[in-house]
Amino acid sequence: MACYTPPERQAAPLLAPLLALACASANPPSSAKPAENPPTPARADNPAPAPAPRRPAFTMTKAMVPMRDGVKLETVIFSPVDAKKPLPVLFIRSPYGIPEDASDLENPGVDALRADGYIIAAQNCRGRFGSEGTFVITPPPHDPADPRGVDDATDAHDSIEWFVKNVPGNNGRVGMMGTSYGAWTATMALLEPHPALRVIVEEASPADEFTGDDFRHNGAFRLAYGFEYVARMETSKEANTVFSYGRSDLYDFFLDLGPLANVDARHFHGKMPTWNDFVAHPNLDAFLERRAIVSHLRKATIPILNVAGWWDQEDFYGPFGIYATLEKSDAARKNHLVVGPWNHGGWGSPGRKLGPVDFGSDTGVHYRDKIVVPWLAHWLHDKPTEDQPEATIFETGTNRWRTFDRWPPEAGVTKKKLYLRAGRALSFEPPTETGRGAADSYVSDPQNPVPFVPRPIQPLLTGSQWRTWMVEDQRFVDHRPDVLSFSTGPLDADLTVAGDIVAELFASTSGTDSDWIVKLIDVYPEGDPMPPPEPQADGEKPAEPDADMRGYQLMVASRVLRGRFRDSFAKPAPIPPGKVLRYAIDLQTRAHTFRKGHRIMVQVQSTWFPVIDRNPQRYVDSIFAAKESDYVAATQTIARSREAPSAIVLPVLSP
Repeated sequence: MACYTPPERQAAPLLAPLLALACASANPPSSAKPAENPPTPARADNPAPAPAPRRPAFTMTKAMVPMRDGVKLETVIFSPVDAKKPLPVLFIRSPYGIPEDASDLENPGVDALRADGYIIAAQNCRGRFGSEGTFVITPPPHDPADPRGVDDATDAHDSIEWFVKNVPGNNGRVGMMGTSYGAWTATMALLEPHPALRVIVEEASPADEFTGDDFRHNGAFRLAYGFEYVARMETSKEANTVFSYGRSDLYDFFLDLGPLANVDARHFHGKMPTWNDFVAHPNLDAFLERRAIVSHLRKATIPILNVAGWWDQEDFYGPFGIYATLEKSDAARKNHLVVGPWNHGGWGSPGRKLGPVDFGSDTGVHYRDKIVVPWLAHWLHDKPTEDQPEATIFETGTNRWRTFDRWPPEAGVTKKKLYLRAGRALSFEPPTETGRGAADSYVSDPQNPVPFVPRPIQPLLTGSQWRTWMVEDQRFVDHRPDVLSFSTGPLDADLTVAGDIVAELFASTSGTDSDWIVKLIDVYPEGDPMPPPEPQADGEKPAEPDADMRGYQLMVASRVLRGRFRDSFAKPAPIPPGKVLRYAIDLQTRAHTFRKGHRIMVQVQSTWFPVIDRNPQRYVDSIFAAKESDYVAATQTIARSREAPSAIVLPVLSP
């Protein structure tokens, strides 16, 4: 739900994908021909002439836009200087700050959107920066029985009403667009849509903070992110606060912190409302259900484009949850899905690479030029366009865009089980061994948890690791004694998965609670050392060598299940020690081809620190109230027998 922003007030980079698109609208591409003779290079005795001052592309108006309860929200409106006709408004809402002046919008952007033209309105959510009112992180919708109730849906409605009546040169049409929290505010507008709202683009909106997204995954608390985000957003109204850890390694900071109860005792002191909510609601209850936007969505009355990234480290669950919820009643086909090979916000980058993984083309540029720009132009400018496919999906491995008439697809998909076998093998053939001896064990120690990235671990929202951690080479934990790795041999042919992946884990623990973490991994082939880069002509920069991907272990899908929630998120229960139970772990959805010569690997572990808080492994009613003595080592046993056949269920797509 967040990208990095420095502590001072500024337009957050999470707005950059929209600003890169919309804010270049007043600068149509030049039709001038390139100079026939290139300019003379500048020298000390022949300095280059100073560039001519750039003509402002926008006029900026500041406004305090009134809401129905009298609260006024700080808003800036950017209108193209040379608009030749009334233009639609692109509306962004954010808690991270809005542009200070038109210079924040200087961006080459995308040619097609520049030619179309838009007025841009950016607004701080209530209680942030100059907006009045009280800020609450992703608050629930107001009670429908309260005619004076307000929420982010009513704030969007009232703002659009004001724009249509008060912004000069608008054509009476508004589109809402945003990334992360901004996407959530756009999706909330569906609950009380203004008649002028014609289209929504939600890029990685959170949808359910207990089941997935930012703060919890299947009930397991996302410690480092939850801690850092709360400190960032609730320390100050006027700034995005960067927490000072005083340590070079987050692993050490959070391990030394001890039980979760020490967070408030040492740092927050009861002053952070969202942290107080975490503590007060350790299990799924009515309070948390009301905050899940999917509990309130009924129908896509407005065209909506749901955008996700396969390696989104924050809100992967959200766009799929919103899409699936709206799809149940989408006879009008207004609900669409786009998924690319991106991290959180990566659709605003060129999108050629993520970490060392090369996707063969500029996928972010493709998304902007071929998908979102025509989508906005169609609904806001009446431009003709080809019908938007139901689902536009980038298939990793083969690195190609594909379209489907539904997601997850059904045609051509066969569910196949890939079984954990003896000798740390994986096979589509079920196991033949019987008895409790057909199993592998490891000791999970909360005092020595498995790190989620190589140490030292940087602060999440200001460091670089967080943005690419989901494509991290998993060899850094392979062969740890508390991580089990199972692998196929080199594949004889390509194998494509498309749809939902589930791990069926038959496991026991010597403790009374446990986390089960399963990772599906694409292991690249080994081979000879890579040749050195080709020599370059004199004076040219040496070619950058390609990343050495030999043996690389690329995490394709991964998820955690907190064992206490195996039967119910609302009614947790201890795990009977030593009893083999079946755990169904949703690894979510994927479109990926394991190429010929690659291997498929599955890793199983019980700690993932500090992206996930430590499970004490001794059952307590609330881990937020656990004591140091509750954190105990436990022996974890993964069965692979005929009676208890642990497996990964893959949706295999026929060629």
